[in-house]
Amino acid sequence: MPDKLANTQRIAKNTLLLYARMLFNLVVSLYASRLVLQALGVEDYGIYNVVGGFVSMFSMISGSLSSASSRFLTFELGRNDESRLKQMFATSFTIQILLAVVILILCESVGLWYMNNKMVIPPERMYAARWVFQFSMLTFLSSLLIVPFNAAIIAHERMDFFAYVSIFEVLAKLAIVVFLAYSNVSADRLILYAALLVVAKFSTQAIYYFYCRRHFPECRLGISTDKESFKGLIGFASWNFLGTTASVLSDQGVNMILNVTYGPVLNAARGLSVTVSHIVNNFVNNFTMALNPQITKSYAAGDMDYMRFLVFRGAKFSLYIMMILALPIELETPFILNIWLGTVPEHTVNFVRLVLIFSFSAIFSNILGMAQLSTGKVRNYQIVNGLIVLLNFPLAYIMLKGGRAPEIVYIIGIVLTFGSLVARLAFVHHSIGLPVKDYIKEVILNVLLVLLISIALPLCVRLMMPEGWLRFLLVTAVCLAASVLAVLFVGCNREERGFILDSARRFLSKFRKTKTETA
Repeated sequence: MPDKLANTQRIAKNTLLLYARMLFNLVVSLYASRLVLQALGVEDYGIYNVVGGFVSMFSMISGSLSSASSRFLTFELGRNDESRLKQMFATSFTIQILLAVVILILCESVGLWYMNNKMVIPPERMYAARWVFQFSMLTFLSSLLIVPFNAAIIAHERMDFFAYVSIFEVLAKLAIVVFLAYSNVSADRLILYAALLVVAKFSTQAIYYFYCRRHFPECRLGISTDKESFKGLIGFASWNFLGTTASVLSDQGVNMILNVTYGPVLNAARGLSVTVSHIVNNFVNNFTMALNPQITKSYAAGDMDYMRFLVFRGAKFSLYIMMILALPIELETPFILNIWLGTVPEHTVNFVRLVLIFSFSAIFSNILGMAQLSTGKVRNYQIVNGLIVLLNFPLAYIMLKGGRAPEIVYIIGIVLTFGSLVARLAFVHHSIGLPVKDYIKEVILNVLLVLLISIALPLCVRLMMPEGWLRFLLVTAVCLAASVLAVLFVGCNREERGFILDSARRFLSKFRKTKTETA
């Protein structure tokens, strides 16, 4: 393996690049979400959310192959086997083409039948919903075919390019929303919105394609017939399919249950809460995106000590990032939603608070899942973990049919994340020798202690002041200060604290130097 300090610095650099992108995307996405809600209205926004979400359910098939492609490409890079790398890319692309044909057939048969006969959509909006379905399918299929190229970018750790293209995509979506909000176009706004999103997605996918063709020798279009490569990818993806299916049913399946039980207005509330969750989770995902290739490469090189080190540090810092970002939102949810949306659909406040708690509890075991997937030993792991996550779907159905409040779907999900944590700890302990007691002490208990210290003072401030801008700004400032100090002096050991402070000094030094040269 290359020098571990250099690897750690590379992870930090890639994370900073992705965070710079996220800060920009955050501001734009929040503004765009408000405009979309205003331009479409609550009902049409809910229709887009549930119809587009239904199409994305087919990602339970594609997501398993996406994980397989990323894992095998990164693994071959870790082994420095160029011929196998080219073979695995060609195999991955061939499988994605076959999968696209299968999903197209399923969407145009089962998908259309379900939308026409089971979804709760006002009759006068069914025509628009059918167009949204077709456009959402095109967007999904284009994303499917570009999966091997995205996997190559992540495997090569080209996070700077990933960040730039992401900024382009969010600006394109903002342009679409601004056009819809401020134009007097006579066309159906819901249909037009879905159509323009297809154009934006196609443009982004074309950029990924041409970049990979130019910079990575293995990214050449071609059909593979290598049985060994097919067997490896399909075998990994088949078992991974269980986990992906469970995750999708837990998310979009519950979304459809809410639609059948309460109608599209509640889907709008859920869609807004998911938007907030995705914004916060993307900060964590950017960190793990930078970390995951190193975990896989360390396993490929047989460096188990470094792999375990990355798992411990990755889990802790993922949770710290989530905590720092989520605490102010959790404490000031009603004020933030009123400022952001103007008109807040019923249940949105509770949904946002619960989805953030769910996301935080899930992060305790997410890095463990990445480590297990890196080993390639996925059969028993996906069966057990998939069954635990899948329980969310029938339990939510039973509870909602029994008349429980819609918030119950998130509460069930939160409880199940701890069952998933126990299962993942057992598997990773067996696969890479991860010490369970040390993980509980250094990650779980450590993070919970930091959380308690971080929330105490801002909670007091919130309880003593009336709602308004002054309380929001003060609570946010106290949250950030308390969280950062608690992380540095309670959550980090001396080595971690020194690395963070040294990285911050280097970043500020480079920023000042760049600013001076520009001036």
